Amino acid sequence: MKPSKATELLPTHGRFAYQAITQRHDYHWPNKSRLAVYIGFNVEHFAFGSGLGANLGPLSPQPDVLNYSWREYGNRVGAWRCLSLFDELALPTGALINTALYDHCPELVAALVARGDELIGHGHTNAERQGQFSEEDEFALLSDCRARILSESGVAPKGWLSPWISESAVTPDLLAEAGYGYTLNWCHDDQPGLMQTRNGQGLWSIPYPQEINDIPMLIGRQMDMAPFAQMIIDQFDEMLRQSKTQPLVMGIALHPYLVGQPYRLGHLRRALAHLAAARDRNDIWFTTPGEIHRHVQAL
Repeated sequence: MKPSKATELLPTHGRFAYQAITQRHDYHWPNKSRLAVYIGFNVEHFAFGSGLGANLGPLSPQPDVLNYSWREYGNRVGAWRCLSLFDELALPTGALINTALYDHCPELVAALVARGDELIGHGHTNAERQGQFSEEDEFALLSDCRARILSESGVAPKGWLSPWISESAVTPDLLAEAGYGYTLNWCHDDQPGLMQTRNGQGLWSIPYPQEINDIPMLIGRQMDMAPFAQMIIDQFDEMLRQSKTQPLVMGIALHPYLVGQPYRLGHLRRALAHLAAARDRNDIWFTTPGEIHRHVQAL
């Protein structure tokens, strides 16, 4: 019997099938570890006088000097404070970069490269959403960003995070066709998973957090930094417990114009020091999204 309109199947993305996390094949991360932990460090640049961006205060007519200059603090000050902290704790990052940084502050990207951080494509600027582009223009954005990072920094990015997690219906297809191996756009799981694409190339989804993420928490929910730092600690402790029965990925998404503010940085230091103190445990792997992708691709 044909279902009625009220009970017909809902539209689906067709990228992957449902599978409960309790029904997965077991495996280990390198050195038999069980929990992969990475920092997603979002380094972004915004157009002056137009476009999108997180806001500290009410939107003003352009040029919106308050909100623009607040975000720019991250590139001039906050990012450097964060990198010093990451160096102190010997923590790698997956650096999600706008290619506009090469025009605006190339020395910041050079510092990330010098640390050995992974460079991940994150659009040209966070002032625009790629999901609103035509298919041709979206493919050009993905290809141009990959080529620019290769040209400027000597390595082609394998991963992508869309500005504002903005996708069109064909973004995963275009990512695979442009040469990317994984996406961070989907927050539906604690393990990597393979997504289907129209040409059969496949695209890995690496877990990226929208809860352990400073923008949704500090800006969206207007949470103070102290409880956000505690969230990082609580997430780590609980995921470490859960990872005894299955390999898991814990990401921490940070933006330097937020966590690079001095009064927040002390709380971040406390949270990351808690994680770094567990470095000698064999069941924890401090890594980058690209290394996670490389590992699951080889399984």
